[in-house]
Amino acid sequence: MNTSPPHSDADAPSRWLARPLRLIRRLRPRTLAELGPIATLFVVAAGLLGFVAIAEEIVEGETHAFDEAILRALRSASDPGDPIGPAWLEIVFRDLTALGSITVLTVVTLVVLGYLLIDGKRSAALFVLVSVAGGALLVDAVKLFIARPRPDLVAHLVQVQTYSFPSGHATASAVTFLTLGTLLGRVLGRRRLKAYVLGTAITLTLLVGASRVYLGVHWPSDVLAGWSLGAAWAMLCWQVGLWLQSRGRIEAPRPDQDPA
Repeated sequence: MNTSPPHSDADAPSRWLARPLRLIRRLRPRTLAELGPIATLFVVAAGLLGFVAIAEEIVEGETHAFDEAILRALRSASDPGDPIGPAWLEIVFRDLTALGSITVLTVVTLVVLGYLLIDGKRSAALFVLVSVAGGALLVDAVKLFIARPRPDLVAHLVQVQTYSFPSGHATASAVTFLTLGTLLGRVLGRRRLKAYVLGTAITLTLLVGASRVYLGVHWPSDVLAGWSLGAAWAMLCWQVGLWLQSRGRIEAPRPDQDPA
């Protein structure tokens, strides 16, 4: 005879949640790890599709109203050469945009390479160099292929000489910072260090891209396309790095650096 008390309506949510929770607990760590490549390839595909979609819209002239509205919103209504905000804000954005310059990105890359070499991770250093250099060449090739003129709607607050699409600073900073962030995450053991490095890389990438629009040297769609392309490249390099590390081609974290 069943003497268990009848289930009340209040227990219904618990019963519905119990089954999926049991399923999650039964998943093996290996099963969860196998989802990583799928998620990474999804991000790469999304980034590339986003870039292609923006490029098609630009060729068809569909982004002009969007670009113009944002550039005008960032300038004084009476003077297109006067950006909104206090005078110090323009100085801040000038400094931020320098973080995406070739000089700064080269110095950052060399510093990371020096760290990896001193730490004995020569294969990782070589892979970082190839990844960043390959991304830089990709940016230059796309710029020459699209050949979009710079915005002439507002005054440029910094000097520019190359084509507009995609934003070289936005793409190069995404390629460099995100590539370095994701690859360093593979050789750093502590999860908090991984999160810090990757969070810093994303923040710097967003700030550099935003500065190009504020300074009037890029259409907003240039920056969006640059972020999409750069993120796709960085995630692709990260997945390749995972594959090489699993086969011993790139140094894994030392045992004394296991996640805490």
